[in-house]
Amino acid sequence: MREVRVVSDGTKFGQDITIGPHHLRADEVGNGGADTGPEPHELLLAALGTCTSMTLRLYAERKGWVLRAVEVALSGAPADGQYTITRRITMDGDLDADQRKRLLEIADRCPVHRTLTGEVVIQTTEVPA
Repeated sequence: MREVRVVSDGTKFGQDITIGPHHLRADEVGNGGADTGPEPHELLLAALGTCTSMTLRLYAERKGWVLRAVEVALSGAPADGQYTITRRITMDGDLDADQRKRLLEIADRCPVHRTLTGEVVIQTTEVPA
């Protein structure tokens, strides 16, 4: 996995993100941000959504099931000391009820879902400028 680098851009909340050859932006909508990119939690939801879709496509392909497209819509909100994510999955394909049920079970096995619901250890160190 490639290293992710995040550098503040000099504005209140604007961030430049580099992942290999890819460049992204992040910012805040409220609290004085300029909304020049998604908020951090939106990026988290995007990671879960993309991983879910890719996992379902891969599983269906392995099984030889006809899954033409997957759409994953996500929202999240903090409440009562936890963060609740709502994930809605739409599958376009020639799938019977058992196949659809199995794919919904597989959605919970995507690597990002497992990371979010498992134990995460974050080690933080300061690097001298």
